[in-house]
Amino acid sequence: MSHQKLHTEQLITLCKEGNQAAQMEVYNRYYKAMYNTAFRIVKDSAEAEDAMQEAFLSAFTKLDSFSGEVAFGAWLKKIVVNRSIYLYKKRRKKEEVPIDTMIYKVEDNNGIASDEEFTSLQAQKVLQTLKTLKDNYRVSLTLHLIEGYDYEEICSILDISYANCRTTISRAKESLRKKLEVLV
Repeated sequence: MSHQKLHTEQLITLCKEGNQAAQMEVYNRYYKAMYNTAFRIVKDSAEAEDAMQEAFLSAFTKLDSFSGEVAFGAWLKKIVVNRSIYLYKKRRKKEEVPIDTMIYKVEDNNGIASDEEFTSLQAQKVLQTLKTLKDNYRVSLTLHLIEGYDYEEICSILDISYANCRTTISRAKESLRKKLEVLV
């Protein structure tokens, strides 16, 4: 039977047995989402690729610790997020944080943006503005609003108290709101 038709649980069982074809299928199913998750945290394509690859390596070597209590994708995503945050903090200590200030402009032939392009442009502005926030605000908001983690999970990931987490996210939202008002 082709590995592409197997359920994830069956693939994980094969991966635990060392089946490289099954590992490749798992990788193919999850790599895009995991790359996007890593990229939103580290803000660098090459570093996101490294974080994703290292997370997959770690996941495959520690597959026996996967209990199946949560979906495999959620388990893998947590590994990717933790690895991305680790690499981001490591880079920040070296003060190699790149500043990118790209602004996208989407227009049709008449110079007027369509509704779909306008919505896309608004989303791009929000994402670009999110990148300009303080690092702890950006990471917290990304985990909460984009990745969908709740406060308890963010506390665990960032190793901060629950009160600190709520305060940080609240202040991050307010900071983002103020920056977006300036753009309008």
